[in-house]
Amino acid sequence: MAAIITLSLLGILVLYLGLFKAKSALLPVTLIGLLVALGCELALWGGDAKPIYSGMVVFDNFALAFSILCIVTTGLILLLSKAYFSSISNNVAEYYCLILFSLTGALMVSAYHNFAMLFIGIEVMSVALYILVGIRKTDFGSNEAALKYFLMGAFSTGFLLFGITLLYGATGTFDITGVREYLIANPQQISPYFYGGVLLLLIGLCFKVGAAPFHFWTPDVYEGAPILITSYMSTVVKVASFAGFLRLFGYVFVPLHDFWPPVLLIVIIITLFIGNITAMMQASFKRMLAYSSISHAGYMLFAIVALGATSTSSIFTYAIAYSLSSVAAFAGLILVKRAKGSDQFVAFNGLGKTNPFLAFVITVAMLSLAGIPLTAGFIGKFMMFNTVMQDYHIVLLLLAVVNAAIGVFYYLRVVVHMYFKTAEDEGGAIVLPLSFKVVLATTVALTLLIGLYPDCIIGLL
Repeated sequence: MAAIITLSLLGILVLYLGLFKAKSALLPVTLIGLLVALGCELALWGGDAKPIYSGMVVFDNFALAFSILCIVTTGLILLLSKAYFSSISNNVAEYYCLILFSLTGALMVSAYHNFAMLFIGIEVMSVALYILVGIRKTDFGSNEAALKYFLMGAFSTGFLLFGITLLYGATGTFDITGVREYLIANPQQISPYFYGGVLLLLIGLCFKVGAAPFHFWTPDVYEGAPILITSYMSTVVKVASFAGFLRLFGYVFVPLHDFWPPVLLIVIIITLFIGNITAMMQASFKRMLAYSSISHAGYMLFAIVALGATSTSSIFTYAIAYSLSSVAAFAGLILVKRAKGSDQFVAFNGLGKTNPFLAFVITVAMLSLAGIPLTAGFIGKFMMFNTVMQDYHIVLLLLAVVNAAIGVFYYLRVVVHMYFKTAEDEGGAIVLPLSFKVVLATTVALTLLIGLYPDCIIGLL
């Protein structure tokens, strides 16, 4: 709980720094606060985790692992923020403040032990993002994206709340352990309201993670939002949402494992094909990443539908690989768009010649997202496929392999543009600020390290 309190106070402090025009202190203070929050989470690792604050939250290793990943990813994204936020606004304090409040909600979602806390966490995480997506008031694309995100977010919240209401009506408790005990104690007398509540929760959470057919907001919102906000949404928000998803369906609803997996299987298949096929048709690198994030939601759902001893470890490993690669890809996109004024694939033409290091990092990120061996993405996909192979029919595995092959096609497309096509106006090399060099080097090193030595993270959960 210390990390949640720290981030909340830090958000307020950042607002006051903006009020007193201490713009130069915003990033250092924010990063120091994130380090303090990270230390608070690490101090709890391996401890005797029990629900606290009247059973509202529990900081077990599951919650701590996903919280730590969210904090570290946010830190990497904010390292890219100094020049970026200043280039689109003179008032940058609200950016940092809203990101910190959203991160606070993400930690709540990872650690909830009560449906009330799940709802509060999702809303705190989402409301800040509604503002961040549309914070460029003069950009009509950003305004449209914010409106779509707000309307679809409110719609999905309705499903979530109605589902929680039905579960409470059936069980008389918001506590997730109490709900699980209800299922175990009354396997033959489960209220019909309960089944309806499970399906509504499934729909609401599929909206949050961007799974098809509840994905319609994802590409337009990702494209309209500032690139750094898009990178935050596609990593931190998705990771936290999956942590909440897994805790609910991997712990609470396990006794109903004959009821909801068929529905989720249909969602997975639709998600994989829609995400990959539409990503293949894009001419914009940013929009391609948006559609591919839909397909990654499908892969991560494997760990939930095929529950087993390795499900938590599989989804955590995949989340790490996906977050590292996405941060590297979006960092490269920021630099290219700043220099070329476009996020189309043609803007990457000749990058391998003019900026070998940047092209190498983007290449590693694309290979990892595609699941090529010797990268962290390969380890994540291997664990997901192995989980499915153990518990489900070979048909689902074959469908996943087909979609992975489609993913290789569109991820390598940008690599072809960087190394095998010549830019019409090569110009000079893109200047990489020190903070970008640190983030790019860190993400590519960790991606390769995990790909070569996966045991360093597989045994954590």
